Amino acid sequence: MRVTDSEKHQAKKQMILEAAKACFAEQGFHQTSTAQICAAAGVSTGNLFHYFASKKAIIAAIVEEDLQQTQIFVAALREQENLVTALDAFFDVVLDVASDTAQASLALEIAAEAGRDAEIGVLYRLSTRVMREELEYLVSLGMERGQFRRQFSAASVVHCLMVMVDGIFSRVSVDPQFKPQEQKAALKTMMTGVLGLANGREAQK
Repeated sequence: MRVTDSEKHQAKKQMILEAAKACFAEQGFHQTSTAQICAAAGVSTGNLFHYFASKKAIIAAIVEEDLQQTQIFVAALREQENLVTALDAFFDVVLDVASDTAQASLALEIAAEAGRDAEIGVLYRLSTRVMREELEYLVSLGMERGQFRRQFSAASVVHCLMVMVDGIFSRVSVDPQFKPQEQKAALKTMMTGVLGLANGREAQK
């Protein structure tokens, strides 16, 4: 099948994006130069700026990509009949990302940049809002189906879940001895306590 110019353009853009992610995760956003990104991607400076106007445009693209992936992932969770299983899968992904040094470093770097840069902050808050709203929908649906107890509002449950997620990444950033996967059983017990499983079932260990 013939590869179109549009597909080539998108492939090159994604290659630059992946190289930038690796550089940002290793060195931080402000410590990474465009020359380093170009070297990692194997492109010229002019070529890079053909796809992205600035480093900020690159990190904005990363946040937008994360938002799109979040929407796709949560849409798949909506299809599950058992919302306990759905949120268990969500938490598995959180632990997988937090356990990956590069992914966790990149997530923390983006969160920090969102606090420094107004434009990135807008995109980042949009991404977290979408996540919060989608999780609230799943929890509300689980309550309607009798899978979760109505001990708290769906909004309160999700706020607690997001505090847990933020806490996991925060701990990873300051404690090299903290291994999220090693604490999986304890963390999931906390999650099920917040959710209040209606029939006493536990999330998978």
